[in-house]
Amino acid sequence: MSAGLAEPITFAVDDDTRVSGLLLAPPGARACYVLAHGAGAGMNHRFMAAVAAELAPRGIATLSYQFPYMERGGKRPDPPPLAQATVRAAAAVAQRRLPGLPLIAGGKSFGGRMTSQAQAKGPLPGVRGLAFLGFPLHPAGKPSADRGKHLFDVQVPMLFLQGTRDTLAALDQLVPLCRALGARASLRLFEDADHSFHVPARSGRKDADVRGEMLDALAAWIDDVIKAPARAR
Repeated sequence: MSAGLAEPITFAVDDDTRVSGLLLAPPGARACYVLAHGAGAGMNHRFMAAVAAELAPRGIATLSYQFPYMERGGKRPDPPPLAQATVRAAAAVAQRRLPGLPLIAGGKSFGGRMTSQAQAKGPLPGVRGLAFLGFPLHPAGKPSADRGKHLFDVQVPMLFLQGTRDTLAALDQLVPLCRALGARASLRLFEDADHSFHVPARSGRKDADVRGEMLDALAAWIDDVIKAPARAR
């Protein structure tokens, strides 16, 4: 199924801000992933388009969307309050457009972190769990778990999909964090993959192979989440 079959939409973040989105809902979808982009590229980036297109045959709908700065063609990410408001508005749109369908929220890097910050402040409408495609735990070369402190305020299940060569999430920081989060956190590592889930030729695999493994893991985790009783936040 092609991402070109996605329905273009727009929605309001506040009285002064509207953003674009792409809703791809295959027949018989059993959940929807509210998918936020990373800091450097918007919802039309090839990685984002591939994730949406390849989740569709796995029975997962997607709502991809732009943050306001990307909608304007800017390069500096929005302040966290505006980014978090955008996440919340996107979840509300997905809930309205796909009533009754369980929602998973998250996304790539910055988008995943803004989603978790929004959830930590208050439950996102209809969202049963959060899934991160490369959580940016710290700046490159500056290992720390400080950016993960808010995750302890998130009470829905969380899935961390991470490459072992991700310079924005050192394993000696990420693994203990996930352990401390307890049963609500699941970590799936992809050998040799970097923050963009790119693998070197010496690995014997292609990026598409890693992405397929990642999306299989995501779809299986989503099935587990939606079968479990919903949590409060």
